[in-house]
Amino acid sequence: MSTSHLGVAPKLDNERTEDLVFHVVLFTLGVAGLAVLFRLPRALARFWRSSEWLMGHFFWHTSYQRSNAPRSFSEDNPSEVASAKEAKDLATEDSHTLYSYANRAGGRSDDDQDALGASYPPHIASCPRFLRPVVILHRIRLSPGFALSQALLMLFYFGTLAYAGLYRSNPFTDPVRTGWVAVAQLPILFALATKNSIPGMLLGFSYTKLNFLHRYLGRFVVLCANIHALGYIYKWSLQGTFAATASKPFAIWGLVALVAMDVLFFFSLGYLRTKHYNVMITTHIVGIALVIPGLWLHEPATIPWVAACVGLYGLDHVLRTVKTRVATAIIRPLSELNSTHIEIPHLNGGWRAGQHVRLRVLSLGVGWWGWVETHPFTIASVSGGHEGVVLIAKKTGGWTSKLYEMAKSSGYTEAGYGRNIKVMVEGPYGGPGHAIYASYSAAVFVVGGSGITFALSAIQDLIRKDLKGRSRVKVIELIWVVQDPAALHPLLPRFSSMIMESTYTPVHISVHYTRAPLGEKPVSPRQPGLTLSPGRPRIAKVLDAALSRAVSLGAGAKDSQRITGMLVGVCGPAALGDDVSKAVSSIDPARRDQVGGIEVHEEVFGL
Repeated sequence: MSTSHLGVAPKLDNERTEDLVFHVVLFTLGVAGLAVLFRLPRALARFWRSSEWLMGHFFWHTSYQRSNAPRSFSEDNPSEVASAKEAKDLATEDSHTLYSYANRAGGRSDDDQDALGASYPPHIASCPRFLRPVVILHRIRLSPGFALSQALLMLFYFGTLAYAGLYRSNPFTDPVRTGWVAVAQLPILFALATKNSIPGMLLGFSYTKLNFLHRYLGRFVVLCANIHALGYIYKWSLQGTFAATASKPFAIWGLVALVAMDVLFFFSLGYLRTKHYNVMITTHIVGIALVIPGLWLHEPATIPWVAACVGLYGLDHVLRTVKTRVATAIIRPLSELNSTHIEIPHLNGGWRAGQHVRLRVLSLGVGWWGWVETHPFTIASVSGGHEGVVLIAKKTGGWTSKLYEMAKSSGYTEAGYGRNIKVMVEGPYGGPGHAIYASYSAAVFVVGGSGITFALSAIQDLIRKDLKGRSRVKVIELIWVVQDPAALHPLLPRFSSMIMESTYTPVHISVHYTRAPLGEKPVSPRQPGLTLSPGRPRIAKVLDAALSRAVSLGAGAKDSQRITGMLVGVCGPAALGDDVSKAVSSIDPARRDQVGGIEVHEEVFGL
């Protein structure tokens, strides 16, 4: 009697099972393809200049003519902070130099501040106006750093994979289905895990933005693999053939792959991932080395899927090798920031503002095995500058603490106070993706602690483009939240320089400290456009003020252009990102549409 007479849908044979799973994968890729097409105009707009085609992929070195430009931090001694007058003089000199260059390059005269011959970048909004209310889903937080939109995407993915695993199938009597679901998702899992993520490149997202989906899919794959194994163990036990079947090579290799997957899952749990990151990375490498051959020898039919994983993994490591540079870095301690200042003059071009690198210090000073560790740091300088790649490594663990101690033993070198070390730099990675910061009418940056590196590179890049007539931005606001007001001192010269350089677009910087200092109350710096205040900032108020200035009309050339939206960049702990998202959501929809929409770019700390 057929099972259909009993009201139970018949099972699919193995060949039709593979077809079903394959078609579900095609459906998933089709949905991703629609998302890529939706973002294609934004991607094409990014390459409005041929010079942008190579930016953001590889580092390079170009000659730099100027040698008298001010550095970001005190050169002779990190404890000596430039006075406000000295910083202003340096900034004025640098501003005049850049201003003269901009006049020659862009056809401006000193009497004409309307940017004659300006070439503004095209602006493509991330979503059309009628979809802006939907974007609010991305700003609703279910937990720190976890948005409702992410939960909905994961729910949709779960429904798709559940259909593939359960349609006309019972996992207890048909365990082969869940095995194929797990295998078919492995290439997507690998694609989401790579540093040079193909989905990320097409969508305009860095690998860090897609990491949540990689972790979710990885857990689903491990779940399916275990259901697959338990189903066969149950089946063989009922038939009384467990001992005989489990000793066969295909079953042994299947067990090897399963154990490797379970170990990967265990060491990927949140606590172990954050507290013992290097252990997690090591287990991932070993686990992958066992899963790939294990699946291959367990079931030959999986070879196409496994080969795709090997291809993606190999391509990523080839690109990582090509993007790696070995150079000499100069390190200096920044006691007020409890950080190490890292300067790599030889690498001075090739990155976009907001991108980060993965740094490896080739010295036993960071420990016997510290030289094998790589750590991500956001670039704090602008491409094409005299300093090259500048990083700020905050003391947060053993490796960064040892690096800081190395910097404290600095002496005097040809480049001034500091210590020369060999480093391996991999990148650049991440950054704004398809977004063009200079195409917005207003830019607000809210950063916490060492997240200032993100804002420094972005604002300096906007100022430079504005002097060349290549920026639409009319308002630039920076909010920096720190614990100790003394953190302002090392950055005072750079802040003053940025304010003085911003000839056409005013830059306003507000520093907020959350911990009362010992001794006397800190004195606010005597620099127009720079304030120091106690307590947490009122982010919504700052956003509203920036919005008002962006939509106001004046006599400049930018005011004759259409309003192209406001960018809000945030870099810091997850709680800060949540606060900024909440503040953006609180803005009245009419005001939001008045400025052409508000887009949030988040670079949140965490793994």
